[in-house]
Amino acid sequence: KKLVEVIGYKEGLPVVINPGILDPKEFIDTVLNVRIPNPFMPDTPQRIATDTSQKIVVRFGETMKSYMASSELDCSSLVYIPLAIAGWLRYMLAVDDAGKKYELAPDPMNEEIQEQLKDIVVGQPETFTDQLRPILSNERLFFIDLYKAGVGEKVENMFREMIAGPGAVKATIHKYVN
Repeated sequence: KKLVEVIGYKEGLPVVINPGILDPKEFIDTVLNVRIPNPFMPDTPQRIATDTSQKIVVRFGETMKSYMASSELDCSSLVYIPLAIAGWLRYMLAVDDAGKKYELAPDPMNEEIQEQLKDIVVGQPETFTDQLRPILSNERLFFIDLYKAGVGEKVENMFREMIAGPGAVKATIHKYVN
């Protein structure tokens, strides 16, 4: 919940244009205070993760693109959006935080991304070299090259922390969010 709060209020709202139909801040308030705590609106991580490669461009690419276009905001100052992207890429390894394999949710880019990440072994950070570069520079995924935006290396560092071993994902998220 805290990660959604900081992405929404701190990093997202500064570049959101109010469409006049739905107030963006009220929307975040409703998600956090009504939807998430509502036990009658259950959601599963697998459903949320479905088609992430198609969602990430809308959720984060547009925001980062707006930061880059702004004379007042610095894309390289973002922390939580890069953390979410690192978390998605860590998820793509299909190994949970305890080291157990799982099946990925359906996504049209699963095979392509898993092929690029195939040599990375959780618990062996030395197996991570430059495998993220073709993904993070892919403008089809983000509308921008994350390295040119000043966040590519940040995502890489967070990802490296998340593959350190058992419990590393939780520890990394807590390190940045708390």
